[in-house]
Amino acid sequence: MKIFADEEIVYSGLQGSTVESAAAPAPIRLLGESAAHSIFHEPWWLDIATDGHWSMAKVQRGNELLGQMPYYSTRMGGWRISRLPPLTRTLGPVIKPMGFDCARERRHRQIVTAALVEQLPQFDSFYQLFDSRIEDALAFSLRGFTVSARYTFQISPEGTIDEAWARLYGKTRNVIRSAGKKLTVAPIATPAKFMQFYETNLFERARSNAYGSSVMRQLVDAFVERKTGQLLGAYGPGGQLVAAIGLVWDQHAMYYLLSSRTAGAHCGAVSLLIWTAMQRALERKLTFDFDGFSSVGTCRFLEGFGGTLKQRLSVERMSTMYSVVRTLKRRIVSSSGTVFAHTL
Repeated sequence: MKIFADEEIVYSGLQGSTVESAAAPAPIRLLGESAAHSIFHEPWWLDIATDGHWSMAKVQRGNELLGQMPYYSTRMGGWRISRLPPLTRTLGPVIKPMGFDCARERRHRQIVTAALVEQLPQFDSFYQLFDSRIEDALAFSLRGFTVSARYTFQISPEGTIDEAWARLYGKTRNVIRSAGKKLTVAPIATPAKFMQFYETNLFERARSNAYGSSVMRQLVDAFVERKTGQLLGAYGPGGQLVAAIGLVWDQHAMYYLLSSRTAGAHCGAVSLLIWTAMQRALERKLTFDFDGFSSVGTCRFLEGFGGTLKQRLSVERMSTMYSVVRTLKRRIVSSSGTVFAHTL
């Protein structure tokens, strides 16, 4: 146990092994609505996504919970690894706002974050991507982590549907109008139907489920049952399902999580579904989060919806040996022309 005298903060760890994670504390939203808690921090989500193999660092002052940070732990080829679990888009520390003046609040957040970081085990490779509301990366940087940025687009909940429509790029509006004349949007009847559609489209493209079919099925079942998500489909003539998306939400945002379409679907089928989801987010007064992008093509597609570009910080730290082995393997794979697997 360690005490930071200037803030009288005491921190302690909570193990989240397969057995103990079921006894995890109540969702971190109890820290207050302004804390950067997301659906991906929920114990039930992490239990499914990690098969129970997650842990929780905690910072307390007496009985007052000041901060928490969940993390996933697994082993790959003898390496101890912590990364984002399947379908878990962001994590990061969640710290209770104290209402101090700006300078003292910043100092408080740094101290709490540092206490969380000190509880992390010695991983060979650690990586997390933060929610766009989480800016507490300084303490990671000062402790040897590399801090970088990724990006997402978001639609503010403050506007109206008409204002959101006006912000769409002309090309995006046109494909949505065209798709709307030929397709009907409706909820997909069951998670099983969504999964069958998703897996069939992968099979026809000779691809496997990158998230794991079992994990995806359990998460889809869970968020539909808990009413923290929805599956929307675009139906063509004869009621044939041609495109589908999966949405999840929390008290702050609705996230565009999954999508799939048939090879012959209308080019605007997914755009129509996204536009429908944006409207539902606005009706719920939730931020609509496009859930990031990693290619120029996806960036151009998503920016057509008129969202605001938001930064998401990431932190990463590798042991010296892991870094050396990964570099050597990348060189070997690069010279052979084989696609490099990000796991190592």
